[in-house]
Amino acid sequence: MQATRIIAIRHGETPWNASARLQGHQDIPLNELGLWQAEQAGRALVDEPVAQIYSSDLQRAYQTAEAVARATGAPLAADPGLRERSFGIYEGRTFAELEAELPEVAQRWRQRDPEFTPPGGESLRMLRERVRATVERLAARHAGELIVLTAHGGVLDTLYRLATGQELQAPRTFALGNAAINRLLWSPQGLGLVGWADTSHLENTARDEIC
Repeated sequence: MQATRIIAIRHGETPWNASARLQGHQDIPLNELGLWQAEQAGRALVDEPVAQIYSSDLQRAYQTAEAVARATGAPLAADPGLRERSFGIYEGRTFAELEAELPEVAQRWRQRDPEFTPPGGESLRMLRERVRATVERLAARHAGELIVLTAHGGVLDTLYRLATGQELQAPRTFALGNAAINRLLWSPQGLGLVGWADTSHLENTARDEIC
């Protein structure tokens, strides 16, 4: 079976990115900078032979995907399996607020405890299994082709770790910038890393993920 080439893109900036708020499943749109970043990502891929674009159904990712679809002419479909990790009752809060009000929660978060599950949300382990299953399902449809996935910081973090074998609790040493272009290969044996965090199209405007 031929490998599937994947370009994975984190959505453009939102007002909550700019204020360092946990978005999770909250449906926050792109801000003006985020819309520009999405357009730039689309232009950077205009000559790529994209067979299909799959996006999280949350509008910040879908708006980003729409810009890529306009540039490439590729069909676009939403898939909730590409959603950000659910942060449950902590969505809308900042880390500064959590550290001040719930220091034990903030510590488990900072330590990347794989089993820590925000009330009403998902653990890192739950997120990994959701992302793994979603990518396998989507990539298996496109052997020998190139697909684009537009998603979120937590999803991109998971993809990098799956591709490199890094443990969930390992400190993050790689960037997750808004609208950065990241390249992977998928085969039935799993994911492999090709290139990561290309922001050359963004003029240094890509804000890194906070968690």
